[in-house]
Amino acid sequence: MTELSKDCVDMSNAASTYVGIVAGAIIGGIVSWWIYNRQKKTSDSQDYILHRIEDLEENHDAILKKLADFDDKHESTLDAMKELHRKIDSLILQDDES
Repeated sequence: MTELSKDCVDMSNAASTYVGIVAGAIIGGIVSWWIYNRQKKTSDSQDYILHRIEDLEENHDAILKKLADFDDKHESTLDAMKELHRKIDSLILQDDES
């Protein structure tokens, strides 16, 4: 290309087209890289948040299971206390009758 020499005064249409294509490719590459980089950072951030949510859900499930177990134990203790209260009442009534 004679347009790349130092003593070139005017550029031909073909040469300006090639320069435009090369400049467009460079600018397009930079913009594409920038968009990819931003999307990658956003994706990484979303993945971190999703993993954190999964961890919180697992902890939540474990807490709910522990609460259910506690509730079962609480019910059996309450039933035992009611039975004991009933027996004490019956003993008091027997003592009052005699």
